[in-house]
Amino acid sequence: MTPKLLIIGCGNMGGAMLAGWLAEGADPSRFAVLDPALDDAPDGVTLYRSAGDVPGAHDAVLLGFKPQQLGALGPGLQGLTGERVTVCSLLAGITLAQLGHAFPQAAAHVRVMPNLAARINKSPVILSESGLDDAQRGGLFALFDALGSAVWLDDETQFDLVTALAGSGPGFVYRFIDALAGAAVDLGLDDGTAAALALATVEGAAALAAGSDVAPATLADRVASPGGMTREGLNVLDENAALRRLLTETLRATRDKGAALSQGG
Repeated sequence: MTPKLLIIGCGNMGGAMLAGWLAEGADPSRFAVLDPALDDAPDGVTLYRSAGDVPGAHDAVLLGFKPQQLGALGPGLQGLTGERVTVCSLLAGITLAQLGHAFPQAAAHVRVMPNLAARINKSPVILSESGLDDAQRGGLFALFDALGSAVWLDDETQFDLVTALAGSGPGFVYRFIDALAGAAVDLGLDDGTAAALALATVEGAAALAAGSDVAPATLADRVASPGGMTREGLNVLDENAALRRLLTETLRATRDKGAALSQGG
């Protein structure tokens, strides 16, 4: 059985996930939201304003507030995270051990990291768990896999790095799209044309890469004829591994922030 889920804090990510589940055809009555600031919930999804209003008819909760709020909000959620409830967490940097400390009566604890593409059922979803039995593990996998492609991560020490890549990665891609368009503007193209072409280029390239049986590096070489225009541009990105070094530093900074968040930083 796929669990009935209470989403606690339905912001950008929680909202995207809920939209993805409903778009996939999930029964809205399987979901409820606890959020005092949310204007309204989708049709068929019950919205609660305070923890005391929730009747407790859920199998799992999904924590969608900011990780820095765990210490303040955790004690007030104890009544919703009892012995038969699985606590699933979107809280970046918060470890399974910390979840266990914050919600000691819960049946199990699960770290979950999707990205905003969950809204269109195109998100990778990274999962790491403690305390699930096989049936629960299967049910939760089915729930999150509906948002795109779920993967269990056995080594939790890699979770912050995977979060940097798959959770934060869309932000970096959006920045690349903006920079690609901005570079064309700097060289004389008008804003609207540059933005439209940059977005269409990245969309098409990503779709082609996703459906290809060769690596993106090979696709890049296929685009670049020896001595041609594309090769000249790739030479700039490839010199001294400039692009890879930049992205290594980007992922390192993002990963390390996860560790800092777990320590309250």
